[in-house]
Amino acid sequence: MTDRRRINGPPSGTRPPVFASSLNAVPGAATRPQRQRQPNELRKIFLKTGLIPSASGSAYLEFEPSPSLAAARSNPKSLIPPSSALKLACTVHGPKPLPRSATFSPNLVLTTHVKYAPFAARQRKGHIRDASERDLGVHLETALRGVIVAERWPKSGLDITITILEAEDDRWWADAPDSHDAAWGMMNVLAGCITAASAAIADARIDCLDLVAGGVAAVVSDAPEGPDATPKVVLDTDPAEHWSILSACVVAYMPSRDEITEIWLKGDSSKAVLGADGPRVGHDALIDGAVDAARGAHTVLAEAIDFNAVAEATNLNPPAARMRYYRLKKVLDPQIVDGKADLTKAAAGEGDASEASPTPSPQKQRVTKRKKVEEPTVKGEEEA
Repeated sequence: MTDRRRINGPPSGTRPPVFASSLNAVPGAATRPQRQRQPNELRKIFLKTGLIPSASGSAYLEFEPSPSLAAARSNPKSLIPPSSALKLACTVHGPKPLPRSATFSPNLVLTTHVKYAPFAARQRKGHIRDASERDLGVHLETALRGVIVAERWPKSGLDITITILEAEDDRWWADAPDSHDAAWGMMNVLAGCITAASAAIADARIDCLDLVAGGVAAVVSDAPEGPDATPKVVLDTDPAEHWSILSACVVAYMPSRDEITEIWLKGDSSKAVLGADGPRVGHDALIDGAVDAARGAHTVLAEAIDFNAVAEATNLNPPAARMRYYRLKKVLDPQIVDGKADLTKAAAGEGDASEASPTPSPQKQRVTKRKKVEEPTVKGEEEA
């Protein structure tokens, strides 16, 4: 029930009116921002792990605003807010036991939850998830299922929650709704969710086959006619900087295994031709471009994870988990052969790191375990 003594605002929110006369009076207020990066140049990524102490693992990801967006924010020329840059936070809770009412599962039960903040997009989002948010959750779950070693945790669950603080626009604010009918901003959001979720899973000390990163590529056209109207393939697209987007692709890629765990294609690229007499743009060109973008994001992902903290925490886990993380660390840094290797000697080239700290043989480990088990038995017989 509403309070009759209080003046309540509209439930859907309002925006200040902007008149065409005010836009014409200010030069450059109604000018579309142009892409100033090269077609294969990616935006800078800020990635930080371990920001939420109460969660098993957490990560925060933010894309650097484009130069046109940064200029519009520093010197606004109208009341219309400029385009947005992606900002999101990811939390991982688990692995934790399943409730008694749940059915038996021999593998880890993965649950993903993607939610926009009410202020994240240009149009206000509700508190209940809509179809687009549920769709993002399904794509994210598919991308992570091929990475996590699920058979290590039977009868357990893992909850991954992503809150999108600022999402990218699907089109420029002055474009008609019919000119960009597809949600192109969701492609960049999904790529950021995949990268942030992979960092949070590694921060939670969960065994994975590799670090998975998300990448986006699209076929765009910058003008309705003229030389700029020729379609071209660009990486890490910002929908507000292009007049039209013909098709786009987002992938979840594991570089060390050269595998794709998730792929999402949108649009029609069958009629797109690179140049007047150039070849047609097929799905292969889009997938290759998205993989290149994912490799660039993977370099940031590998530097953001604190492997020293992960190695210290895995001392409390079973030996299989420790071996899995050492193997992953060896893939990212070829100089490190074992987690107990002498990094100083490996860097100086004085000898093999495996020779500096040889691991005990399985027979010696078995003898040590037998002694620990037999000692209480001998003491008990002497007391008797």
